[in-house]
Amino acid sequence: MTVRQDTDRPSRDFGSPPDPKSRLGQEEEAPLDAYSRIVVHVAETVSPSVASLRVGRSSGRGGEGAGSAVVITPDGFLVTSAHVVTGAHRGTAVLTDGRELTLEVVGTDPLSDLAVVRARGDDLTAATLGDADRLRVGQLVVAIGNPLGLGGTVTAGVVSALGRSLPTRTDGATRIVENVVQTDAALNPGNSGGALVDSRGEVVGINTAVAGVGLGLAVPVNATTRRIIGALMTEGRFRRAYLGIAGGYRALPPRLVDKVGRTAGIGVAEVMERSPAERAGLRAKDVILEVDGRPVENAGDLQQLMIGDAIGRRIELRVLRDDQVVIVLATPAELVE
Repeated sequence: MTVRQDTDRPSRDFGSPPDPKSRLGQEEEAPLDAYSRIVVHVAETVSPSVASLRVGRSSGRGGEGAGSAVVITPDGFLVTSAHVVTGAHRGTAVLTDGRELTLEVVGTDPLSDLAVVRARGDDLTAATLGDADRLRVGQLVVAIGNPLGLGGTVTAGVVSALGRSLPTRTDGATRIVENVVQTDAALNPGNSGGALVDSRGEVVGINTAVAGVGLGLAVPVNATTRRIIGALMTEGRFRRAYLGIAGGYRALPPRLVDKVGRTAGIGVAEVMERSPAERAGLRAKDVILEVDGRPVENAGDLQQLMIGDAIGRRIELRVLRDDQVVIVLATPAELVE
């Protein structure tokens, strides 16, 4: 039996088998598209809240300074880096919508490298502040600045390290800003004072310095820095208490861990002359375990407690001295820059 083939009818083409390489390319494209969408969304959301600052220095401090700042209230408060406005009292904020607003410096805190300025304007787009304490290494972040008023610059990267320390200085004091955020999102000239933003579009840091090739640092936005920003807005300064010790993390030997109920404390390396610590009787080689019942292990723990409320108030220090626990009562004084 012969079967006749109708050559006039086009045969149905079900297509050739899919190319595995082609499928792989599409699968690789999706995460990149998602990454791009996040960065674009963050940039579009936050860029209107990032301004360019131009400030005039006082005599003896150089010429005009420049940087970026982040709008935090619709009625004109912006936060920036203290070193951007050092020696300045007035200047100009340039927004991405083209508005140029005169500003005045409300308050600076060089020991946290934070400052607040007030622009003469209203209906500004305020950024949402997040919490840097929730960041994780490897998390996507976006650095947004507005250098020289030429439009927002956007770079993306990841949190490359947490828990870094940034030394800050004034004429009369030195302090360590703890838990600084390190990122590989490139910081461009003029980005100091700009925003470091997470994937939700919340500001988790204020960009402050370039730490090396491809590395930037940002002062974290958290409970501590919120207190500083709030004080700068209302009082123009942030009052700090101090004890007058130098020291750091000290792990305790296993034989003492059960005895004192702590694995570590702040080892006192030096007690400053005529300081509250010296008057209270603290000694070098003491280990501070608790302050008013709160465990402390490093300088950052102590700094968080040395705020304005502690000035002139007697505090109780639980101290390990010569393998014995003693109670030391101290009255912190105000840190004068």
